[in-house]
Amino acid sequence: MNGKDTKVLLSIGSNMGDKQKNIESAVIALCSTEGISDVSLSGLYETEPVGYEDQDMFYNICVLCRTTLSPEELLNRIHEIEADLHRERIIRWGPRTIDIDIILYGDITMDTDTLTIPHPRYKERAFVLKPMKDLMDYDGEIPDEKEVRQIPWEFGSV
Repeated sequence: MNGKDTKVLLSIGSNMGDKQKNIESAVIALCSTEGISDVSLSGLYETEPVGYEDQDMFYNICVLCRTTLSPEELLNRIHEIEADLHRERIIRWGPRTIDIDIILYGDITMDTDTLTIPHPRYKERAFVLKPMKDLMDYDGEIPDEKEVRQIPWEFGSV
């Protein structure tokens, strides 16, 4: 752990199986992770797929939290959660039970073989920007070529 308490923005999406349950399971797993605290959730959004388009609609949320995990430790934990929720990487941008991306990690900028922060394409993705606006200020453009609509969601207290 890096010891420093850092604000982090994550994006979570699912388009296979019980999408809402998959997202809720991922949030519960994140909340139970030592070194993650002060978790806030955006609304739930239904979104058209990006990239590989021959697949079901996605459900997406953003999560704003604090962490003492380093970016690499957080990425490792994300991969564990994705594996626990049966994420398979078969088709790039293809269907998935769960997808968790680190969008922002404090004011850190990094680009390694395994991790780029800020996420390199987040400003091109309305499915990240619309839920992100639920949690933090964002005055930039939001692309509108893909449908992104908020849907009712009642998630228990986190």
